[in-house]
Amino acid sequence: MRTPRRRRLLVGLLISPLLTGCFAAGGADSDSSSNAGSGSRLRVALAFPPTENFSPYGADATLLSRLGVTEGLTALDANGSPAPALAESWTREDDRTWLFTLREATFQDGTDVTAATVAAALTHATRAEPQPAALTGVTLTAKVAGDGRISVTTAAPDPVLPLRMSSPALAVLAPKAFTKKGAVDPVGTATGPFELTKTTGTTAATLDRFDDYWGGRAQAAGVDARFIADGTARANALRSGQVDIAESIPVAQAASLDKATRRETATARTAFLHLNTKAGAFKDAKLRAAARAAVATGALADGVYEGHADAGKGIYGPALSWAEGKRVQPVGRAKAAAPDDTSITLATYDNRPELPEAAQVLKQQLEKAGFKVTLEVREYSRLERDLFAGKFDAAVAARNTMLDTGDPVSVLASDYTCDGGNNLSLLCDKKVDQAVAKAEGIEDTAERQDAAMAAEALILGSDAVVPLVHQRIITGVDAGVQGVLLDPYERTLVGTGTRR
Repeated sequence: MRTPRRRRLLVGLLISPLLTGCFAAGGADSDSSSNAGSGSRLRVALAFPPTENFSPYGADATLLSRLGVTEGLTALDANGSPAPALAESWTREDDRTWLFTLREATFQDGTDVTAATVAAALTHATRAEPQPAALTGVTLTAKVAGDGRISVTTAAPDPVLPLRMSSPALAVLAPKAFTKKGAVDPVGTATGPFELTKTTGTTAATLDRFDDYWGGRAQAAGVDARFIADGTARANALRSGQVDIAESIPVAQAASLDKATRRETATARTAFLHLNTKAGAFKDAKLRAAARAAVATGALADGVYEGHADAGKGIYGPALSWAEGKRVQPVGRAKAAAPDDTSITLATYDNRPELPEAAQVLKQQLEKAGFKVTLEVREYSRLERDLFAGKFDAAVAARNTMLDTGDPVSVLASDYTCDGGNNLSLLCDKKVDQAVAKAEGIEDTAERQDAAMAAEALILGSDAVVPLVHQRIITGVDAGVQGVLLDPYERTLVGTGTRR
């Protein structure tokens, strides 16, 4: 569908709301002032340590955005629509080209944010290896346009490009970040309210307030972040007063926290059972069907998650209010074959403490169905490489389906197509690829959602993935802390108004 030349898109009207609920993106708690006092430092416990030296192009991108270090041209508002960030407005020049008008902003190294520096940063992202998930299937060119604007052109029409630009993996960094060949250094080179000043391996990071932030001076003097993979240890750190904010509190620990410190947020995060379609036992679609049939999702939601989750229905969970009424039945499922003691290895990680417990329950369910199951549990940074290399027959993993772009189609391209950079099931199915490609070209919101659900039906029909539960995230927040950004997309946590 072609868009009339130079049609101006009003910010926030690109797509309809994707999520119910909201997060603290404004109001008294998130206001900041240049007259604010020096402020206290925030102590934050995060579940996932950096795995790639804080490179913005992989999983670490979310760490940087949650800590208020990096930003992109756009952000997501509470409804899942694109909102201004480093770009204060944008227009669609033609079916493949968008023009972004930049606001006056400064990098943390003191240099100005210009169209040239933004174009260079986006160009570096397009050349990153591995490719950022937000760019799966997209060929993008960024260059300086007239009047100080930046022009972003895609090889094929991309009706959700402003959403794509909100991805944490497309953060804008200063030229200094790219001076070392083959590496990207976000220390002192980003644009957010907090500047990364020191890292201690994979255990801690120190951030100081960036006083020249375009959005106003942060109320906290800085952030002392600790990476604590063990969920019980994170909860204990909050209880003992060692940290002010602890993300992803285990459901088993929730009841032991004071009610005033528990914040439960509906999210677009789903826990999945991924079956390796490329090699091993589950290359056989009939055995995948047998595994899917063996899974009782209700037992996981009520037992493992103690009611803090909903039984899995699809790739898109109930937090995406539009999905339920559009869901269609899976297409093309194979008839299940008897497992006959087929041996499989099931892997998961313990940074999200419910996953090993869920995997243990799945092990029992699969064994009852006739599989022989070996369970392997590691910390995520020691598991990630083998997961994507297909070293396991099956894996239990959690995924916020709106994290990368906020677009329901983009997650299908990155997670379930032949060229997808986040394809844990190693699925490569021509029909799926065609359905996703068709959905990517649709501009109308309702029609794009319908096409996404049609592609979902094919993916679920392949039995490459089994949705287990749709999660709610529990964040521990000390009673004296205000302005925590409880974001359903899990991109933000601390901002200019977060303080104690």
